[in-house]
Amino acid sequence: MIGSEVDEMSAGGRVTFRGNDPVAAAAATVSESTPTKCQARTRLYQNGALIAEGFPVADISEHLQQDATVVWLDLHNPDRADLAVLSEEFGLHPLAIEDAVLEHERTKLDRYQNYLFLTAYAVHLDAETGQLATSELAAFITKRALITVRKDDGMDIGAVVSYWDGSPDLAKNGVGYLLHGLLDNIVDGYFATVQSLDELIESVEDQVFADNPRDQGAVQRRSFELRKSLVLLRRVVLPMREVVNAVLRRDLGIVDDAMMPYYQDVYDHVLRATEWTEGLRDLVTTILETQLTVQANRMNVITKKVTSWAAIVAVPTFVTGFYGMNVPYAGFGKPWGVGAAVAVMVVTSVSLYFVFKRRDWL
Repeated sequence: MIGSEVDEMSAGGRVTFRGNDPVAAAAATVSESTPTKCQARTRLYQNGALIAEGFPVADISEHLQQDATVVWLDLHNPDRADLAVLSEEFGLHPLAIEDAVLEHERTKLDRYQNYLFLTAYAVHLDAETGQLATSELAAFITKRALITVRKDDGMDIGAVVSYWDGSPDLAKNGVGYLLHGLLDNIVDGYFATVQSLDELIESVEDQVFADNPRDQGAVQRRSFELRKSLVLLRRVVLPMREVVNAVLRRDLGIVDDAMMPYYQDVYDHVLRATEWTEGLRDLVTTILETQLTVQANRMNVITKKVTSWAAIVAVPTFVTGFYGMNVPYAGFGKPWGVGAAVAVMVVTSVSLYFVFKRRDWL
């Protein structure tokens, strides 16, 4: 297990993350014989039953010639030469191959003559920093095959395989069953991430009105980081709603009646995650505005207190300055003159103190 280390990608500054060990995750599906230089995973379903996994990639064409067979092929971090194998094996369009190679594609579902091309992102939230990282995934969806292209090891492919193994009764629904497991895993990641962001934002809310002004700088930095994460999450989640909605179209022939309720559930989760993300983004904006208001109010209170103390200090300054003039005045050169000056300063200063205190200026 590599853990959840976060790595900064050089291209475009996008942050990605590491997931399970690419060798240990779903180890039984790893193909030992593949024409690609990258790691490949394979699975074969026939008549709704899993009959082979980890078989050579070159055997895919032979398996697809048999009736009622569905194949899953997964490539981990392939290059253009590796994807050229896909083009020869499945007759994929060069533009789709190009999109599968390029990074930072937007979440989308493109329709070609005999298949669909999907681009999506898995997400991971660092609870310590509030930073959101993404892992890009491309998928070719044909009538009898699902081909996934993972551009890094952030996507937990072991969890997807575990879902398929946990619902063997749905395997008879073909590619729709495989695609649902993939989309459901990705969307569940969105939902878990937005829930974690909600908890982090609640903790920031509690700090906004903290008595310690030194904590306010940390609150501001945390709020900006969470807002950045929410903006990135929204950029990933919002198009997924259209992707799932497009997959539900009956003319595509991917989702049959048996799988329709499962996809409706995924669509509902996407909608809830989208609405939750929008609400949290507005909430973070409100927190930032509230913090600025609180800081302005605190500054007003400080200014009011400093002004009040300055007014109190101004009284003895005025009296001593008046009596310091080099001219005769009442009590000039006499002991009671000093006492009178002191009495005026004390009485006036104390009176101003109580007046300001009663008006909550001090």
